[in-house]
Amino acid sequence: MKILEGKTAIITGSSRGIGKAIAMAFAEYGASLVIHGTSEKSLIALKNEIGVNCEYVVGDISELDTSIKLAEKCIEAFNKIDILVNNAGINTRTKFLELEPEEWEKVLKINLSGAFYACKSVVPHMIDKKSGCIINMSSSAGKTPHPNASLAYGVSKGGIDAMTRKLAYDLAPFNIRVNSICPGPIETDMSLQWTDEYKSKILDSIPLKRLGKSSDIANLAVFLASDLSDFITGESININGGKYMN
Repeated sequence: MKILEGKTAIITGSSRGIGKAIAMAFAEYGASLVIHGTSEKSLIALKNEIGVNCEYVVGDISELDTSIKLAEKCIEAFNKIDILVNNAGINTRTKFLELEPEEWEKVLKINLSGAFYACKSVVPHMIDKKSGCIINMSSSAGKTPHPNASLAYGVSKGGIDAMTRKLAYDLAPFNIRVNSICPGPIETDMSLQWTDEYKSKILDSIPLKRLGKSSDIANLAVFLASDLSDFITGESININGGKYMN
């Protein structure tokens, strides 16, 4: 069932990990894509893997010009923008007492300002056609303290959730829905570096007794991007196997 057929999507930070899984899932369900990252080699490889109806933009999401190029590329290639997935981001683990202003500013600029810039560039096109869907990638660290995430990361994701709610409220009259996804522990390249002891501790804290997969996040993103969720907006949805509930 091609539940995203006829829709166009911009996905930031989509050259690897969760972003790549979302891009692959969106393509499988029929969407045309503009993918983004900082490695042109990785983006070309993903574009070739996806095949038709896929364009890419290389750039630093913390710079407004990158978001402007993403919107322009999508309009140029597909004449409209239906979906924006703000996935690009970085995580740091520096303790507060060692956290320097440069790291603080870098994390907030990429994770929070980058999403703001993308919304600013895309929303006018959505308003013109009175419809759209924005999905912001947040984290459970934005809702509750995480021992393995820096203050800057948690604040940036808490900001993403606050921005999600305000945008959902402001853009509802234009039939634009805005939600965020808040993953817990996900099996990624980073988790492969965990010690057996640390992994066992994490698994013990998850009621479903497994790590999440990138495909779990991608499946939720497909649902939120589709018409199946057209009465859901302003939500920050947990997806963590029950590790954090609210």
